[in-house]
Amino acid sequence: MRINKIPIFSVGQNHLIDYPSPKNISYFWGFGLLSGFILFVQIVTGIFLAIHYTPNVSIAFISVEHIIRDVFSGWLLRYIHSNGASFFFIVVYFHIFRGLFYGSFVNPREALWCSGVVIFILMMGTGFIGYVLPWGQMSFWGATVITNLISAIPLVGDSIVLWVWGGFSVDNPTLNRFFSLHYLFPFLIVGFVFLHLACLHLHGSNNPIGLNTYNNSIPFYPYFFIKDSLGIFILLIVFSFFLFFYPNILGHPDNYIPANPIVTPAHIVPEWYFLPFYAILRSIPHKLGGVIIMFGAILCFIFIPFITSSEFKSTSFRPLFKKLFWLFVVDCFVLGWVGQNEVESPFIEIGQISTLYYFVFLLVIIPITGRFESSVIRYVK
Repeated sequence: MRINKIPIFSVGQNHLIDYPSPKNISYFWGFGLLSGFILFVQIVTGIFLAIHYTPNVSIAFISVEHIIRDVFSGWLLRYIHSNGASFFFIVVYFHIFRGLFYGSFVNPREALWCSGVVIFILMMGTGFIGYVLPWGQMSFWGATVITNLISAIPLVGDSIVLWVWGGFSVDNPTLNRFFSLHYLFPFLIVGFVFLHLACLHLHGSNNPIGLNTYNNSIPFYPYFFIKDSLGIFILLIVFSFFLFFYPNILGHPDNYIPANPIVTPAHIVPEWYFLPFYAILRSIPHKLGGVIIMFGAILCFIFIPFITSSEFKSTSFRPLFKKLFWLFVVDCFVLGWVGQNEVESPFIEIGQISTLYYFVFLLVIIPITGRFESSVIRYVK
């Protein structure tokens, strides 16, 4: 019996080897594979770290130091995992911006885009609770500040906070719960990744011009397998540079101090990949309003496929939208910069203006420019 007649191998051949890919896709289409590669590395290193980690507030910080200093190659596992989280978000952010630029959310790929948004939300949850596990100063106070935001929910907020904490403050029950969830969430992400791939292969990959190229495609292997392998090779070079020369540069210095509930850090900030959303949270003076706007900043991505109206998928043919898109990219960097600064003038005003443009772009500019450019094209015709 031929091996490709066995169901599992035939599925693999159809979706990994013979999968028809547009000839004109560029290296920007490799960020999806790169994110899957990093996810695999994070799961493997996380499993080995969990063997030595102790989720107890009295020795959690010490157990991390034990992994770095005493476990054979433990320092390597620890820094691959911690820096891998940052690179995971870097790759996924590139993946999201590429999807926005080339219209990967346009019909018939709504399910593909929405499944990707769910993966991103799970990533953020996994990243946040993982940041708490080392039990340093920023871990403890970050968890305290962020979980306290839930108390802004009317009537049931305080009860939910106590349930999340497992007590009256962030303590041992909280750490145990976060450790369990941090171990579980990556496998949940894997499940949605398979759903994401199924949605992708249902209608095929998008391409830089946004047109149907199914009849002008080539097999994924060996052509795009080699192309994506180059991307992985470059990623490993850049990642190794940070890993071996600057392993702590992406972390906060205060998180290398054991958690102390009595001493509050001068400036509490989350990991860098949460800073734009943290700036959005702080730009609203009302606590409940800030929480709603912050979560809305993530959830509004789900609505993009249903409000867009452009006749062109690719921004390459949309000169007006292209300029506004790059302004949105700059706006996201500005929000990240504001998020790491103190809550004072002029950062408050800059954050409010940047937050306004963030929502205007996603909820107003995307649908309006689509209608405007489509009407211009019809008039020219």
